[in-house]
Amino acid sequence: MLPIHAVLEPLKAALASGPVAVLAAPPGAGKTTVVPLALLDQSWLGGRRILVLEPRRLAARAAAERMAKTLGEKAGDTVGYRTRLQSRIGPKTRIEVVTEGVFTRMILDDPALDGVGAVLFDEFHERSLDADLGLALARDSQTLLRDDLRILVMSATLDTAGVSRLLDGAPIIEAEGRMFPVETRYLGRNAAERFEDALARAIRLALADETGSVLAFLPGQGEIHRTVRALGDRLPADVDLAPLFGAMDKGEQDRAIEPAAPGRRKVVLATSIAETSLTIEGVRVVIDGGLSRVPRFEPFSGLTRLATVRVSRSSAEQRRGRAGRVEPGVCYRLWDEEQTRGLVPHQNPEIREADLTAFALDLARWGARSPDGLALLDPPPAGAFAEARRVLYRLEALDADGGLTDHGQRLAAIPLSPRLAHMLAVAADAGEADLGARIAAVLSEPGLGGSSVDLSERLRGLESDRTPRARDAGKLIERWAAAARKGAGKGARGADAGLLLAEAFPERVAKARGKPGEYLLASGRGAFLDATDPLAREPWLAVAELGGGDARDRIRLAAPVDPADLEHRLETEERLTKEPSGRLVLKRLRRVGAIVVDEKLMGAPDRATITAALKTEVEADGLKAIRWGERASALRARLSFVASLEEGWPDISDDGLLAEREAWLWPLLDTVQSLDAIGDAALEGGLRALIPWDRVRQLDVLAPPRLETPMGSAAIDYAAEGGPQVDIRVQELFGVTVHPTVGGGRVPLTLSLLSPARRPVQMTKDLPGFWAGSWKDVRADMRGRYPRHPWPEDPSVAEATNRAKPRGT
Repeated sequence: MLPIHAVLEPLKAALASGPVAVLAAPPGAGKTTVVPLALLDQSWLGGRRILVLEPRRLAARAAAERMAKTLGEKAGDTVGYRTRLQSRIGPKTRIEVVTEGVFTRMILDDPALDGVGAVLFDEFHERSLDADLGLALARDSQTLLRDDLRILVMSATLDTAGVSRLLDGAPIIEAEGRMFPVETRYLGRNAAERFEDALARAIRLALADETGSVLAFLPGQGEIHRTVRALGDRLPADVDLAPLFGAMDKGEQDRAIEPAAPGRRKVVLATSIAETSLTIEGVRVVIDGGLSRVPRFEPFSGLTRLATVRVSRSSAEQRRGRAGRVEPGVCYRLWDEEQTRGLVPHQNPEIREADLTAFALDLARWGARSPDGLALLDPPPAGAFAEARRVLYRLEALDADGGLTDHGQRLAAIPLSPRLAHMLAVAADAGEADLGARIAAVLSEPGLGGSSVDLSERLRGLESDRTPRARDAGKLIERWAAAARKGAGKGARGADAGLLLAEAFPERVAKARGKPGEYLLASGRGAFLDATDPLAREPWLAVAELGGGDARDRIRLAAPVDPADLEHRLETEERLTKEPSGRLVLKRLRRVGAIVVDEKLMGAPDRATITAALKTEVEADGLKAIRWGERASALRARLSFVASLEEGWPDISDDGLLAEREAWLWPLLDTVQSLDAIGDAALEGGLRALIPWDRVRQLDVLAPPRLETPMGSAAIDYAAEGGPQVDIRVQELFGVTVHPTVGGGRVPLTLSLLSPARRPVQMTKDLPGFWAGSWKDVRADMRGRYPRHPWPEDPSVAEATNRAKPRGT
């Protein structure tokens, strides 16, 4: 009997008496396959279906097949599954195991979830974006449309109290785990040794020292292939090697998770796909490489990069637990024991790191223009969400008010990301829906069609691929093309791969520069591919995939594009430029983002043209061209300080200043030839124009520019990291007995006390306490270093000075 059986009755009671519940059950407890079957006979279900959500396709299929096997049936009978590539659902299916993305589309298509009695969120601790959104939408549907719908959140490692609060105090049912003892052995890792060599060495060690099969965790497919090569033929004769990652055919995945043949052992090289949900028979040894690959979205570049990071503490424990599922086991870790304490407790939820374009489109389709009010454990970052809405506006999916347009409705009906759905809609309008769908398949299914940088080569590879995965993709392509043809317009006929990629990723249009293989992206970043690549001499490329880099990115997938096809993407701009002689001239530029396609000299500008051009520059690029001098920077810091204390002061952040640009900046543009020519005094005056007239004097009271001292005054730095700060020789504060403050006495100044040579001595926000305390030690040090200066025992009653004692005294 599995541990989950002990809590089935309390779980049934909780769902019988209320619409929501949270189930905490560690790996191996049996929640994934036992709970759905146990709920089938509940009266509240009323013969309706149960949806079980899984984070990955492999887990969804494996869970459905395991439940079907328990019933003595095949998947597609009582229990079926539905993923993007495959579906095994029949007329008698009562339990559907679906991936989280599939569920999102189901509930958007049918908010009432007609015929569904319960939604079970399995492995919710992984906190995928689709799971977070799916739970929020299901809860909204339950509250507004379906008070009889049951929601059960199941997890192995999760802040169950937080989820319970999110669901208005949902009862929490906890199951005990069933895990055999696991011995942990730390192998460390030489930083100079390649990851795959270290892992191969650990695998050979484990096979020599232990019995049973081995499950090794690696960050990605590339490391798996390199480890296979590193192991070569150096494995024992009775050991089989089995890679396991998402972009594999069903048969290959099945061979990896099924038990080893009698008399043989198996080494499974897996990504994090094997952390949860899956049970790999016969494994009693785990080797954890300590790395994980996670997507990180950069709103400024529009790119999602795969970052290789150290595994989290919770994931490390999940991986370790795989060794104790069926018998006592061993976990080898490729790091030192003390490094475990430095691991982050959990990886950030995907909603904090991901591209939110599809999320924003789904919300718009749901009727929500913001995530406010939805049952989300974590709100999305404001910047990433705003950028997602800007992308949707550029794709014409949202109108100026943020509402869904007709084109947006059309994109939402195509089961792809908004960019690819837009590309497919454009392709369908040009009579090329099949081509668009094939491109979408190559872009959304890693490895499909091969690994060439040239998209046309990938498309040819897909055409000749006869594997089961390619056949499944072919069915998907047909469905996508059919969806795109609905509502297709009658635009210009004909479109090639480059034009379609440029429609999906306009900021990744690239123009050749310099040596072969060197390109400038429309986003402004550099990109490159190998000079020997056939695409390296193309003058223009439309880029689909980029690899990460600091200053430039590697082009991983692209197609040539004709710049004539980009006419509708061109922006016209009049720009002032300064010739070497210093004379200003006006040029009219046509550009795609940062790429200038052509330019025309317009001649010498008049005053009105110069001012208008400067305003245009501010509108396009913000305040980055302005040089903030000492006086303007100091006033800006003071205003920022007082605004943090009380309301009614101007917002002098970049966004705030841009919002009020007509009041303070526009008047400064009538006498300058460029933004960087605006003087410090003029900028200071412009900022003062933003201060309400009745608060001008109050500024000097709350944020005086200088601290008055017995020896005169010292400047206050309101931009200092720890709050307003004064750098001052300690001797100049002799006789001061009350610590100085600003903000009307609310904020103590940070005093950076200096030696006579202006070297740091002490930082304090309590000067009297310093005099009475650590001054004794400072005095002893100062007397030794600067014997000609006075160092009184009690500086609180001494006379301030900045002079040395006369010679001979």
